[in-house]
Order: sequence, then C-alpha cells, then structure tokens
Amino acid sequence: MSVAVRFAPSPTGLLHVGNVRLALVNWLFARKAGGNFLLRLDDTDEERSKPEYAEGIERDLTWLGLTWDRFARESDRYGRYDEVAAALKASGRLYPCYETPEELNLKRASLVSQGRPPIYDRAALRLGDTDRARLESEGRKPHWRFKLEHTPVEWTDLVRGPVHFEGSALSDPVLIREDGRPLYTLTSVVDDADLAITHVIRGEDHVANTAVQIQIFQAVGGAVPVFAHLPLLTDATGQGLSKRLGSLSVASLREEEGIEPMALASLLAKLGTSDAIEPRLTLDELVAEFDIAKVSRATPKFDPEELLRLNARILHLLPFERVAGELAALGLDDADAAFWEAVRPNLSRVAEARDWWAVTHAPVAPAADDPAFLAEAAALLPEEPWDLSTWGTWTGAVKAKTGRKGKDLFLPLRRALTGRDHGPELKNLLPLIGRTRAQKRLAGETA
Repeated sequence: MSVAVRFAPSPTGLLHVGNVRLALVNWLFARKAGGNFLLRLDDTDEERSKPEYAEGIERDLTWLGLTWDRFARESDRYGRYDEVAAALKASGRLYPCYETPEELNLKRASLVSQGRPPIYDRAALRLGDTDRARLESEGRKPHWRFKLEHTPVEWTDLVRGPVHFEGSALSDPVLIREDGRPLYTLTSVVDDADLAITHVIRGEDHVANTAVQIQIFQAVGGAVPVFAHLPLLTDATGQGLSKRLGSLSVASLREEEGIEPMALASLLAKLGTSDAIEPRLTLDELVAEFDIAKVSRATPKFDPEELLRLNARILHLLPFERVAGELAALGLDDADAAFWEAVRPNLSRVAEARDWWAVTHAPVAPAADDPAFLAEAAALLPEEPWDLSTWGTWTGAVKAKTGRKGKDLFLPLRRALTGRDHGPELKNLLPLIGRTRAQKRLAGETA
C-alpha cells in the first residue's frame, strides 16, 4: 500500500513553528516514500474555527512549499460520523452518560484525593431504561462514551519504540457531546480509516489518545496505521508553544521578521535529530536527507536567534532569481544580479537590501573626514566603464600617490562613498555607485 500521511490542524488560531514542524516532517516522510500528503482541516469546533485561520494555514504551507495531494475538512463529513456513531451504539461500544460537568469534576477530584487515577467509573452502564427515561425527563441530554476493552494496547512507535498501555488503566473517552457533535477522538479515526492513512505522525501529547484510538480503529473495522509521536517543540526558554498566544507564528516570521521559507524548513527539519543544522536551498535536499529514525526523544528547542543566523547563511547563497520577486516587492524593481551579489554577504534579511540600494542609487551624505586626502583620491578616479577590478586599480594608484595603506587608506574612502564604516566589499559597490556620484561624495557633496 502506498504511504499516505496527513497534517490535520484545527483552524482555531495561527500556525506556530511547532505545528509546521509536524507538517514538514509528515511532508518529508511522504515525499521520501513516494507517497501522498493530505491536508485535513479538523474544524468541528465550530465556535473557535474561523475561515481566516483556515486561509492562513493554506497560506503558511504554500509559502513553505508544502503542497498537498489531497484536501478534506471535517465539517463536510458530519453524515459519515453519524453513521459510524450509530453502528457503535448498535454494537454496544458507544453508551449514553448523563453526568453533568460538575458531577464529573467531583468524581475526578475524589479519585485524585485518594491517590487513584481519574478513570470514569462506568456508572452510566448500570442505569436501566427507567433511570435513563427519568434523567431525560429532567432535561438531561446524554454524552456518549466509547467502551474500551480492558486488554493490553501495544504498538511499535517509529520514534518511541515499543509502547504498552493496559486498557483497564484508560478512561472510556467521550466521543459525542451532549449537543450531538462528534469529538476529535472519533472524527480523526473515521477520517484516517476512510482516507486510507497509513502513517500518523504527530506530537507526543497524543500518545494516550493513540492507545484509545487503536481500539476505535478496531471497532469501526479500519486498518490501524503506523504511529510516530514526536517530542513537542518548545521555545528557547523551554516553554511550550501556543496557537492561542500566537507564539512564534509562521505568519509573524514571514511578515514581520522577514524569514526565508528555506531557512525555517532547514531548521525545523533537523531540530531534534542527529543531523547538523545546515542551510539548504531546496526541499528536495531535505527529502534526500530525511530519515525519521534520526528523530530523538529529547525535547527540541526553537531559538529565533539560530533561525536568524541560518536565514543570513541562506541569503548569502541564494541566486538573484530566487529573490527577484522579494526585491521587487520592496520597490527595488531595477535591482539586478550585480546588485544582489554585491550586497547579499551583508544581509540577514532581504529587506535590508533597501539600505544598500539607497547607498548605491540614492543621495548619500558622505563622511568627508579628510578633505585633502579625498581630493587626491578623486583626482585619481579612473574613467568609466567600471567593473570589479576598478576598486583595486584605483586604490593602488591612491596608495602609490599618498603612501597610505590599510585602514588609513580604505576607511576614509568607505566613509566618503557610503557614509558608513562597514558594509559590502567596495570592489562590488563602486561600479554600482558610478563615477559621477563617487566624485561628488569624495568632494563632500550629498549625491
């Protein structure tokens, strides 16, 4: 059977880097195996699911290059969930419960105070028809729990290795709410079974869910997929990430921080693995290197400073064609390969290219610290056309005429030509500045 994976976010907030790491790992796993990647929106939480969040999920994945082969949304499948729920009720695996949230909280608190696990006591199974009729006449609507078999649940996890749960140590999960709406524990299984998902790769916070869901797979007659549970990503301080709080959202990294998609992908693909984190320019490179066996059980930390350093390293490698659109979006429509190759070694974000465009194409107030020296240098400027050899030819002539060398030679020229103490190599900038502008700046004029 062909490998099929899914990324199933809830459109209830912005995707953060932890969510996208799971999407990326699923996508890499599928592409490495020649399988397919399903994007499924788990949107049955109708109060919190928003169209703008669903659009944001698609926008974030598209920006990263994580194209999907299939698409589904749970809100289109309520009829199917009703069919499965009816079958489970008929078989006795789904049973009605009438406790209020307050009553359930009291039960849990009592068990915890006794040092016992807060497992549902199955009191609802002891109700007779008369009891249920009385409760419903009082206005109570049942929620529905799945009756677990008290047998061992075992699987071999691709990250955690052999995993074992005792069915008797698990609490019968609620699958249907009082208002009749199905919950994730059911809908996820039905979708995975119907859509022939072969591998479920998700966070380790779902390990206990998996033990329960394996029994649901078996009860609905679905093939049990292979599971892999990745350690959850934290921020640099060790705190968990939250969609609700907007922690390290992909949108903010893209729109506010100016991060390149391959910088984020290069980092997230390697965090928590035995591989070194190195800049990669294409997803194909990451696919070729991917092996889920390299994922460690240690908690990986996401450091924005590490991402920024990686972003700079990637920019220093990117050809002009890969950034031409971004430069145009910054208003630098006339920027060309020569400009990009001149400035990219000094950039950490593409947006910083605007500063160097201003230096090479807009008026600059020079720092004319040594007018006599600069006048001598100006007199020695070669005629155009200029190329990458012009700087060496010119400074060689200035050195021979004035006897200056090293910092005493180069710093006054840099400050006069760019108005700055540091920046890209002047052999690259000088042809972009041009002779007319250079002459005026050496004379102390804003040009």
